[in-house]
Amino acid sequence: MTSASGGADMVDWNLAVATATRLVRPGPEVSREEAAAVVAELRRHALEAEEHVRAFTGMQSSSLAQAAATPVLVVDRPGWVRANVAGFRTVVQPLVEKLQARRANSAAAGVFGTVGEKATGIEVGALLAFLSTKVLGQYETFAPAEPSLEAPDSPAALFDKPRLGPDGPGPGRLLLVAPNIVHVERELDVDPSDFRLWVCLHEETHRTQFTAVPWLRDHIQSEVQSFLSETDVDPGALLDRLRDAAGSFGGLPGVGGREGSSSNLMEIVQSPAQREILGRLTAVMSLLEGHADVVMDGVGPAVVPTVAEIREKFQQRRDRGANRLDLLLRRLLGMDAKLRQYQDGAVFVRGVVAQVGMEGFNRVWTSPNTLPTKEEIHDPAAWVARVAR
Repeated sequence: MTSASGGADMVDWNLAVATATRLVRPGPEVSREEAAAVVAELRRHALEAEEHVRAFTGMQSSSLAQAAATPVLVVDRPGWVRANVAGFRTVVQPLVEKLQARRANSAAAGVFGTVGEKATGIEVGALLAFLSTKVLGQYETFAPAEPSLEAPDSPAALFDKPRLGPDGPGPGRLLLVAPNIVHVERELDVDPSDFRLWVCLHEETHRTQFTAVPWLRDHIQSEVQSFLSETDVDPGALLDRLRDAAGSFGGLPGVGGREGSSSNLMEIVQSPAQREILGRLTAVMSLLEGHADVVMDGVGPAVVPTVAEIREKFQQRRDRGANRLDLLLRRLLGMDAKLRQYQDGAVFVRGVVAQVGMEGFNRVWTSPNTLPTKEEIHDPAAWVARVAR
């Protein structure tokens, strides 16, 4: 993410947004009236989901002000791109500064400097265009500080329009990507209102996790910054890792490499120290995602009449995957690992709740020391023995 011109950002973020906006596929066809109704219903369901989640989990925001400071935004695909660009700028700034400092007196300058901020902006934009069609909702932990929204393009605008920032780190915000939600509910042929509330239950659980556990955001941010600080910006070391990992993308017929390999692009470029940090982060993210899945299904029967049908069809969709190119991109970007987080985390949460109940499980939110380790995620009884008893 360096720039031949030595710019402050070293990535042309505006070009990244413009590129993603041009490349992103259009959402499902809906009339303006239908779109307005979807947006309005998602806003209502987000408010309703908040009460259901708090009642089911027993988790309460540490303060009303903190809960109010984490807004719920209903966005389209370009809006999701803008929101994530703002988050990227906040998160990667320490890495950008490290690259800037190294470039001045390093042989790496010639290699990285030729990339250019515009080329990198195009690459980031292409990646965001792909991802923007996959996300139903997202709790954006590293959202920039308020103001988080720009004025709408017109008084009749339907969707929220996140700012590009940077405004420094803020308390977070919840994004609901309306076109993707409509696309999936149609693909699954499920009750639209039930599906929208079901999605909101999952995403609102994430919002509750961070508003009810004040230290959680700072802990994750600290781990992420430690991960970035360990980044090896020596291109020679990076090339060595790429050579060592040649053929590691196995498991996809015709791709080559060792059968059953689980490596992805993110794993290949990591140092040993980063892998250790990532192990801790993986455990935390598995907990958060699994907890959200358990809550959405636990609340579901009382408020989502067709929850059993939705879960069955949604899980079949996850298992089925997509076309060959889509599967390869998901592997390279580590999105398959994301799906495993849902599964592993849900097994952990259900295992702990079965032994000590929801109140006993909630001890997981006491401090960073009570979070499950990477090993405990696969062994709920070990966490119970260490923490809950």
